[in-house]
Amino acid sequence: MALSTFANGRLWGARYGAARPWVLALHGWGRDHHDFDAVLAGLDAVALDLPGHGVAPEPPEPWSTHQYAEWVAPVLQDLDGGPWVVVGHSFGARVAVHLAASLGAPPAPAIGVGALVLTGAPLAPVPGRRRPRPSLAYRTGRALGRMGLVSDERMEQLRRRHGSEEYRRASPVMRGVLVKAVGETANAEYVPPLRQWAADGGAVELVWWERDPEASLDGVLTGLDGLTSPRATVVPGSGHLMNGELVGAVRAALLRHQPSR
Repeated sequence: MALSTFANGRLWGARYGAARPWVLALHGWGRDHHDFDAVLAGLDAVALDLPGHGVAPEPPEPWSTHQYAEWVAPVLQDLDGGPWVVVGHSFGARVAVHLAASLGAPPAPAIGVGALVLTGAPLAPVPGRRRPRPSLAYRTGRALGRMGLVSDERMEQLRRRHGSEEYRRASPVMRGVLVKAVGETANAEYVPPLRQWAADGGAVELVWWERDPEASLDGVLTGLDGLTSPRATVVPGSGHLMNGELVGAVRAALLRHQPSR
């Protein structure tokens, strides 16, 4: 494994193996390509650092996950691989769905995505659960801020007090990215493109911890109800990060779609 650049230096990440890659790995929020070191050991693969993570610079403005997918797509052409198996964890899974949908499901050009392996993917809200609203204090402060009645310094204090840990630790640009992604999940915006891609023949593997506190497996399965794909694997235990037995389960899912060459 070696740190590399792709697409004329626009993309940063690591390349695993020596042959033409067939796996593209996209990490979760606040993580980097190293999350996939154990998963991809001995495979021919590429794991990217998404903009604002690892060594990759932040995007110039708060991107949607669709814009992240557009940023990722050139690596597929640059490496002349395919059909690709794209594995995405958490935030990276959101990007992976848009990437696959934009390229089309099999049978597609060789550059296309043949299978998606998604783990800890917050693609849809928990069925029946209402989207939590910000506290009254924060909503009031935000409204006053829009009217110019609250200083930027005071607004930052409110954000730090009432925002999630991920939000508090992020830069202003990355906070905007996170807000967009959370909103897309709350509105189940990832489900229609994923469902269409699977209905058109794309293979979907869902690999989850038994009690993932960050992502709803039921929400994704509800959105894909009635399709022959996906295949869901539930790993006993709890947690969200790429470690422990989840590593072996994700690797096994990848190998089920390894192309014959």
